[in-house]
Amino acid sequence: MIYAFDTYYYDNYAQTICIAFEDWSSEKEIKIFSEKTPVLSDYESGSFYKRELPCILSLLKKIDLKEGDIIIVDGYVTLDDTGKKGLGGYLFEALNKQYPIIGIAKNEFKSKDSQRRNIYRGKSKSPLFLTARGINVDEIKTRVEQMHGSFRIPTLLKKARSVD
Repeated sequence: MIYAFDTYYYDNYAQTICIAFEDWSSEKEIKIFSEKTPVLSDYESGSFYKRELPCILSLLKKIDLKEGDIIIVDGYVTLDDTGKKGLGGYLFEALNKQYPIIGIAKNEFKSKDSQRRNIYRGKSKSPLFLTARGINVDEIKTRVEQMHGSFRIPTLLKKARSVD
């Protein structure tokens, strides 16, 4: 199973959504998980994970992960070649490196990262930025390129942004 997470922030709570789907080419989800949690920290530039990681970990308690499952986060897993971690890197560590974590970001992080791949989907001239831990980033690049949808953001990742 593939689980794609996204979190939205409101005045006094965060809403975390997880879209579960079977295959990279899936058009429809198997299940949607959702949870509201208190916002535990203010936004801190360069430390986004401090705000979002607790939300994802809380929602993961409702999901029975199995061997072979993959997790996608809206953001980065790695940030540079020196080992600086993004949200997905901290999640990979928090889950004891048991599950591959894929980061798909919409905005570019300017540091050099030899593991980052740009993905152009549809007719978009703007790439998505792919990073990963626990799985080969080039293998995942091909799979993300083939995800359902003809636009920059794949159908099910876009759905995670529109569930309320």
